[in-house]
Amino acid sequence: MLYLLAAIGAITIAVLLWRVFGAERVGVPSRQSAVAPDDDPEFLRSIGEQSKRPEDDEKG
Repeated sequence: MLYLLAAIGAITIAVLLWRVFGAERVGVPSRQSAVAPDDDPEFLRSIGEQSKRPEDDEKG
């Protein structure tokens, strides 16, 4: 009986240590990844507007 309690205690401590110091949780990002300029919709929109402006100025 004593060995069973010791095994349960050891497993409990191992699980607690794993959760504290172990691998990151699956599905929960630890930090937000940086958005590269070519992936940023706002940047792409501004580039599109800048490329359209000179054409509009030449026509009108």
